[in-house]
This record gives sequence, structure tokens and C-alpha cells, in this order.
Amino acid sequence: MYSAKTAAEVLKRVEIPDLCLLIGPNHQGTGHPFALFPDGSWETPLGPVPIEREFASGLLESSHDIYPDFDAHQEEHSLEVEVPLLQFRNPGVKIVPLLIGTLDWEWAGQVASSMLEFLKNRTDFLIVVSTDMSHYETDEATRKKDQYALRAIEALDEEKFVQAVETHRISMCGFIPVFMSIILVKGLGAKKAALIHYSTSADAGGDKTRVVGYAGFIIE
Repeated sequence: MYSAKTAAEVLKRVEIPDLCLLIGPNHQGTGHPFALFPDGSWETPLGPVPIEREFASGLLESSHDIYPDFDAHQEEHSLEVEVPLLQFRNPGVKIVPLLIGTLDWEWAGQVASSMLEFLKNRTDFLIVVSTDMSHYETDEATRKKDQYALRAIEALDEEKFVQAVETHRISMCGFIPVFMSIILVKGLGAKKAALIHYSTSADAGGDKTRVVGYAGFIIE
């Protein structure tokens, strides 16, 4: 009810291919730091969404730090919330879900670089990254703090992004997934990032005293 409008504003502008690599934060802290759901399907109210097993296997082979891990995904919502939106736009979509459960950005950067060696040989997928922005400050403070991270993402500057998050103490849960995604998209040839929509939970719920921020980008 809070974040869906921002996500929908982005995804309605994107052609959803038959394969999406999903990257998001592991809020629960269970399982491996780089946990890949390797096989099977996810059930949504719109029906089952298959895992693309061949693509998942390729990612597992690309880095010894990525592990097949069903358990890490069981209670996690960060990727689940995006799947019905993707499925609505493309009923035939398949997914490869990767949860990140570390805050070690140097390690994560190494993993992203390893993933690139596999991803550069594929042209048939969309990367979808899920995160909230700042958490549980006033609406005014949240909007101000988030701008530092948003500008770094727009610049596709992963080092500036790390600096912004750490300097301004921006409590975005998907800090590392976004950091990894900047490395990935630049390695795949992306040249620009456009902020499509920004909101806070106050826009949906009205309470401006303790909000969560949401931002939606298209990078190409």
C-alpha cells in the first residue's frame, strides 16, 4: 500500500522481458550472504512464476560466493512484492531471485564483477532491484537525506553512492543491492539513470512524523 505506486510508475514504462534477475536485501539475516533461489517456482495471486534454472545455474557458476539457498527466501518480502507487478505486465515472465545479506560493499563489488562475466554473454534479461530508501524519520528529513543517494544513483557512481549512504546515514535496506546493480549495469553498457518517481509512506498513509522513502529508477 505504500511502495507499490512508485514501483508501478517505473515498471509500466519498461518492456518486461521473459526473464528478470531480481536482487534485493535479506531483512531476516538468515541463510547465505548471497542466496540464490535456484529452481522451482513462486506462487502469487496471479499464479506460479517459474525460476529460470539455466540462468540461475550460470550465476552460481560465475561466483563461488553465490550459493543455492531456499531457506533465506522463505520469510523475505523484498523480492516478492515486485513479482506480481512483473507478472501483470508479462504473464510469461520467469525470475531468478538473489538475496543479499551482507553490508560488506567491497565483497559485494567483487561478487558483482564476477557475475558480469556471465551476464555479458546474455542479452535477454532485465535486472530488477528492490529497496526502500530512508526509514522512520520525518517526511521532511527523509526527503532531504534521500536526495544525496538519489543524485549518486543518477550519476551511476557507486563510490559516490557509498559515500552518500555512509556520510548521511541513509538507512536504505537495499544499500548493497543498489551498489551491486550500479556496477552491473555499467559493466553491461548502461549510460544513464532516470529518476521516474519518488514518494514517502506519508503520500499513502498521511503520517509525516515517521515515514519510509521510495524511489524508482530506470537505468539504460
